[in-house]
Amino acid sequence: MEERSFWLWRIGLLVLALLEISSATLSPTGINYEVVALVNIKNTLHDPYNVLESWDINSVDPCSWRMVTCSPDGYVSALGLPSQSLSGTLSPWIGNLTNLQSVLLQNNAISGIIPAAIGRLDKLQTLDLSNNTFTGEIPASLGDLKNLNYLDLSFNNLSGSLPKISARTFKIIGNPLICGPKINSNCSAVFPEPLPLSPDRLKGQSDSETSGHHMAVAFGASFGAAFSIIIVIGLLVLWRYRQNQQIFFDVNEQYDRDVCLGHLRRYTFKELRAATDHFSSKNILGRGGFGIVYKGCLNDRTLVAVKRLKDYNVAGGEIQFQTEVETISLAVHRNLLRLSGFCTTENERLLVYPYMPNGSVASRLRDNIHGRPALDWARRKNIALGTARGLLYLHEQCDPKIIHRDVKAANILLDEDFEAVVGDFGLAKLLDHRDSHVTTAVRGTVGHIAPEYLSTGQSSEKTDVFGFGILLLELITGQKALDFGKAANQKGVMLDWVKKLHQEGKLNVLVDKDLKGNFDRIELAEMVQVALLCTQFNPSHRPKMSEVLKMLEGDGLAEKWEASQKVETPRFRSFENHPQKYSDFIEESSLVVEAMELSGPR
Repeated sequence: MEERSFWLWRIGLLVLALLEISSATLSPTGINYEVVALVNIKNTLHDPYNVLESWDINSVDPCSWRMVTCSPDGYVSALGLPSQSLSGTLSPWIGNLTNLQSVLLQNNAISGIIPAAIGRLDKLQTLDLSNNTFTGEIPASLGDLKNLNYLDLSFNNLSGSLPKISARTFKIIGNPLICGPKINSNCSAVFPEPLPLSPDRLKGQSDSETSGHHMAVAFGASFGAAFSIIIVIGLLVLWRYRQNQQIFFDVNEQYDRDVCLGHLRRYTFKELRAATDHFSSKNILGRGGFGIVYKGCLNDRTLVAVKRLKDYNVAGGEIQFQTEVETISLAVHRNLLRLSGFCTTENERLLVYPYMPNGSVASRLRDNIHGRPALDWARRKNIALGTARGLLYLHEQCDPKIIHRDVKAANILLDEDFEAVVGDFGLAKLLDHRDSHVTTAVRGTVGHIAPEYLSTGQSSEKTDVFGFGILLLELITGQKALDFGKAANQKGVMLDWVKKLHQEGKLNVLVDKDLKGNFDRIELAEMVQVALLCTQFNPSHRPKMSEVLKMLEGDGLAEKWEASQKVETPRFRSFENHPQKYSDFIEESSLVVEAMELSGPR
């Protein structure tokens, strides 16, 4: 009996141990532990605009959530929440997201202490908590982050001494309790090494030196020497920092290739030239109005897509280019093409992206000519949802917002899991320095350009909504917007024929023959309705991307469609004398349209 009790006790201990081990990856209810960590982070934050609405404890996969990016193996690798008006505190649960490489929480109003648990994030490379209201000391545990390249704690209310930080770039400007009240103090520099002493530590030492006159004199001398050393080091660091800023865009093949701009890597031209085999034509992935995209293989065998920009006015544009590259790089979302790095020389501008193994949606829709299987209906629906989420982030959650201006199948890329990734979303903003918001040279692709953009040259979020509607029709038909009807010798663009066939109730005629009838009839009807709502002539009648996403997910489409049918044939001042057929409108447009392929890496 005693032996049996002994073994029951041993088994009980083993079960408890197994439960403890399993709790490292699963919550008590079996939910993904990363979901639990993210929801706990959400619960300690105040989110006035519900940007974290999709963070749901009942989810089994956080990779589709807004502001969350995952690695190829499905672990959360980045949190991008800059400028989202968040307040509250940062939960220590962030330390459970052990695969995090980038955390961007700048320009919010998050308060409280910086969780020491961040020191457990061994893979963390970028941590930006600047422009918040964090208080307390900088956790010494941050010194354990050996892979940390960029740390920005500027403009908070931090205090105490500076721990030893191994980050290559460490910013602490704007913390008066550490740096003093003057903006031009030593803390205005970027410290590659922590200061030997801090004002608080010196104050503590001076308070304790009361044992005698000689000790006070000795302390005074030591203090003076140390203070002088600090001043000299601070001046040297400041001078070095300003020198680095001045030569940042100079051609210098000896430049340290590991130096990062935030979480971006700067590549040398020599490195990218070697990766693309001297920009060999056999490595060309695509050509577009913004340049040529090459497949590249770096020294560590990482595959990348290198976009070599053309028609860029390099004279005097270095600082603006740097600023906009930084801005675009902050747009971090699962359904947006991530900018990995860049290269600049006197005459070259190159952007480096992850390589997308499954190419573009346009290439896969027409893959029957290459012998590869066509995209099935479920994947097409998922591509529509992913693209909508990416555009929603650009329009409503990114600060500053970004308008794509050329949404089409050729610009939607597919990763290894066929997840939609919106490409080239920043290049229009990046390269159109010489254009005002009204231009007579409309950039885009005929058949995808919204009527008001053709008419006035003015683009807006609703311009992208129109392009998304055409993308839905490309997914349904498997054809280019201008190719539709050619097989039957029909004149017109896709949009006009879809409207006609929808009125006649012949939606089956629209569907890509490569699907061989394997599609959901109800979903087809719903997707066509969403496409027609997105492509209404009057931009004010088109839904926002947040509404589009909800309709694709089955929420509110019937009401929106019914309301649209009650509106009279839309005419507004810009189009009072124009025909209502889109093809006729294109033909009568007096603008010079640059029918350019702005497609990204594929």
